[in-house]
Amino acid sequence: MTVLPLARGDADARDAALVQRVHRRLVAEGGDEPSFDLASLRARLGDLLRIEEPLLAPVRLDRLVDRLTDEVVGLGPLEPLLADPLVTEVMLNGPGRAYVEREGRLEQVALPLDADRIVRLVERVVAPLGLRLDRASPMVDARLPDGSRLHAVIPPLAIDGPYVTIRRFGARAIPLDAFGLGPDAAAFLGWAVDSGWNVLVAGGTSAGKTTLLNALSGAIPAAARIVTIEETAELRLAQPHVVRLEARPANAEGAGGVSVRDLVRAALRMRPDRLVVGEVRGPEALDMLQALNTGHDGSMSTIHANGAADALARLETLVLLADSGLPLGAVRAQVAASLDAVVFVARRAGGVRRVEAISEVAETPDELARSLFTWQSGGLRSVGAPRRVARRPDAVPADPRWFGC
Repeated sequence: MTVLPLARGDADARDAALVQRVHRRLVAEGGDEPSFDLASLRARLGDLLRIEEPLLAPVRLDRLVDRLTDEVVGLGPLEPLLADPLVTEVMLNGPGRAYVEREGRLEQVALPLDADRIVRLVERVVAPLGLRLDRASPMVDARLPDGSRLHAVIPPLAIDGPYVTIRRFGARAIPLDAFGLGPDAAAFLGWAVDSGWNVLVAGGTSAGKTTLLNALSGAIPAAARIVTIEETAELRLAQPHVVRLEARPANAEGAGGVSVRDLVRAALRMRPDRLVVGEVRGPEALDMLQALNTGHDGSMSTIHANGAADALARLETLVLLADSGLPLGAVRAQVAASLDAVVFVARRAGGVRRVEAISEVAETPDELARSLFTWQSGGLRSVGAPRRVARRPDAVPADPRWFGC
């Protein structure tokens, strides 16, 4: 087995050479196999370090053990970045070119990784999931144990070497008020979710759609049975009765794939009170709309779009991709009957993510959406009263001010 060259990080050349020698000895013993016990591995690494250098100071010893442990069981030099709660994205643009997004700002970081090492790190993630990354399958999506999402592309699709993007999904729940919602808008969204409105969260890439969806889910009653459906599992709902489904790509032979559309159909046989579809981006839009219109009130999903009207228009296009033969008028009527509200979230300068509009889906197909809250004068302001009422009779009472009473 080839010994991987280790990144220096903040260690000096002497530490790097020592780490490499110890790693070489561990490989020779077969100690880097995946069947090890973590505590035993750390103890063995400490013993090997003392053999190589008996006079190691305790602080330096602990630092080197951590570094070697990251190399053997984790993602090596990426582990400190993934442990940083301020890092929301890690991007490797080929050998020697690494960037992170920290608090909404891009920063270049020193990670001397060559192309082979980058590929080996990705393989360490995807292999246990039954996925592969090679010239025959040069693109892969996978999920890290903490829920972060990894996307990798290698040559011949990637021109300058392996490209890896890891989108972090932090363990800390983000409250609704972190999205710039005032008390009225936050209270309205909480009521809408509790009362059974079907909500679509729209926004651009990295706008915070999934994070907002997670925050909105906090208003779902604890007694509800929720089935989540995602291409890559990221949602972390706090309710006790949650069933999580994750799609699976086809293998190298083109077999074994399970699409989001397949999972939406399967979820309907699992007695859900509410469905949460992580993102709708294909023909599954038709099945989702049919599910929302058959008693699964209070369901939610996200979609890529630049506004509420754009989101509904794109949803109609995705339904047409299902090749059901429905005319546009019928599709539009289905959208109007199934969805109640669209929440538009955007990312602005400095990495700030905020809700910029809340719109009600029009009940007639003649118009797409009506604005309820829009971003004005540095805040989300009420601009209209909703016409729809609660879908669930046991919902908390609505504030009369929202309805112009």
